[in-house]
Amino acid sequence: MDIFSWIGSIYALDTIDTRFTSPPLNASKDIVSVPSEPTTSTSKRDDSVLSPGVRIDHSGRPIAQSSKWNTPEFYIYYFVFVTVVPYMFWVVYDVSKHSDPNYHKYEHLLSPGWVPGRKIDISDPQYYAFRCNIPYLAMLLILHPMLRSLYNYFRPIPGRTNSQKANMHSVRVSAVEGNARLEQRASFDFIFALIFLPAIHGFSALKILSLLYLNYQISTSLPRKFIPVATWSSNISILFANELFEGYSFAKIAAYMSTIHGEVHAADGLLHSWSGWLDDHGGIIPRWEILFNITVLRQISFSLDYYWSLDQNGGNTAKKNFPDPSDLSERDRIEFPADAKDYCYRNYIAYTIYGPLYLTGPIITFNDYISQLKYPPVSIEKTRTLKYGIRFLLCLLTMELVLHFDYCVAISKGDPLWSDYTPVQVSLLSYFNLHVVWLKLLLPWRLFRLWALIDGIDPPENMLRCTSNNLSSVKFWRGWHRSYNRWLIRYIYVPMGGSSSRSSWKSISESALKFITIFTFVALWHDISLNLLIWGWLIVLFMMPEVVAGILFPRKKWENNLTAYRIICGIGAVGNVIMMMAANLVGFAVGIDGLRSIIYGVFRDYHGTSIPFHEVVKVCGS
Repeated sequence: MDIFSWIGSIYALDTIDTRFTSPPLNASKDIVSVPSEPTTSTSKRDDSVLSPGVRIDHSGRPIAQSSKWNTPEFYIYYFVFVTVVPYMFWVVYDVSKHSDPNYHKYEHLLSPGWVPGRKIDISDPQYYAFRCNIPYLAMLLILHPMLRSLYNYFRPIPGRTNSQKANMHSVRVSAVEGNARLEQRASFDFIFALIFLPAIHGFSALKILSLLYLNYQISTSLPRKFIPVATWSSNISILFANELFEGYSFAKIAAYMSTIHGEVHAADGLLHSWSGWLDDHGGIIPRWEILFNITVLRQISFSLDYYWSLDQNGGNTAKKNFPDPSDLSERDRIEFPADAKDYCYRNYIAYTIYGPLYLTGPIITFNDYISQLKYPPVSIEKTRTLKYGIRFLLCLLTMELVLHFDYCVAISKGDPLWSDYTPVQVSLLSYFNLHVVWLKLLLPWRLFRLWALIDGIDPPENMLRCTSNNLSSVKFWRGWHRSYNRWLIRYIYVPMGGSSSRSSWKSISESALKFITIFTFVALWHDISLNLLIWGWLIVLFMMPEVVAGILFPRKKWENNLTAYRIICGIGAVGNVIMMMAANLVGFAVGIDGLRSIIYGVFRDYHGTSIPFHEVVKVCGS
């Protein structure tokens, strides 16, 4: 492979996640890299033409449209792309210049940058915190695998030669060896969790461990029929309690205990003093309750996976006979229950506080975690992981450059008067704001997944297509925080009945009810706020037109005119982007009032952009 092919392979699908190129039912041995050259199918195809550009297979059904790269239609698209896209960037850059009349309103939100002559907009608190902690996270990414290697050296897996230890994939892993590997890795994860948790949250680690122990007792001590209700009610209650009591500060607990006594004792002063000291030592991230939302998902995963493992008479997964448990498909790793002894407290703590994925995810189910501890996933290769790391750095560079030249976040936080901006400027500031939200979430998820890959665990990639190249709002939400979407499907959507194969108005109403339930939980899980609750409901509202359009314009009725169908889908894609912009601006950027002001700014008139297009051409030419 030459250098250009290798660089191109950085952007291959299986570099991001082999799940994109290997079906979920494929056994692990069938996971292979995508070939650099397209393969030719051995099956015969009838290249007869139904309509211009459409081929059919041997059964008479259209299989694909021929390439349109060299058609007049696409030449128009090329022209639009090379002119309109730079113009979009220019509009946002122009209102981000020092000479803009509104620059003084948000200048205080900008910070010194590393691009000459430009400041950087790191006013978003999430990205600011991530950016400041990148050096420390990089140290952890190096130190953690080194500590594991050192631990494995002093506690090796018995029965393996040195050459076999060097490459576990080269030898079939037996059940005995798998259990030994689980014992080795889970023990390290458990010890590291007990060190990592106090370092991150200080004495609040005691609160977290108490909540984890409570959930474990609910899951393993109650009669089986009570586990689901108790799991959901207790974990949702924890979400509300963490928010209402703001992390249960030791000082407030001490004050409450003093009021119970009704009398002031000499010990109360000492208690208040100690409680204040404990609160002052809250670790690197004192607000543990914010990060605990992710831990709640892992708690529910453990509880329900354990609950389903007890059903020895129901479900196909409990009856399956796997001749080689080291060669399970990804779906089987998730659905096939672990051994009864694996649902122990040590493994539970190792899973819920697993270092690389603890802070932000991606989310991996308990069954999948145990399976990967026993049998190393063949999808992890050093070359692929290296490419994944390079791609992360390229995304980080992209984010840095965007924030140096487009100050859309600072403008939205600087109490702007949107009527001062033209409709084009308001629209594109909102558009770029959404992309900054996408990038600021992608970066930490991708960094922590990189850490997990280096450590030998392969969680799902959390971000797929960006907003600009996604034709479907339904598919967009399947790919935005993808591991969470998979979690929702497994633990909420499927238990509620899953999807319906029917295409009727009744099925639409049933789907709408399921979507409302799921996105209400998603909104409350993110944060107990009105903005996010409205965001969740807006998502459902904006997905329904696509569901209805799927019934009114089914693809099977357009197989003889796929060009018209493609144009209809393109129109729908534009609507999807606009609706996603609106929903995410409410939930994660400007809120309800800000969106109202933006909409007013866009539709207050129908004319005028402050930057004539001919000026952009003139500047580019000079």
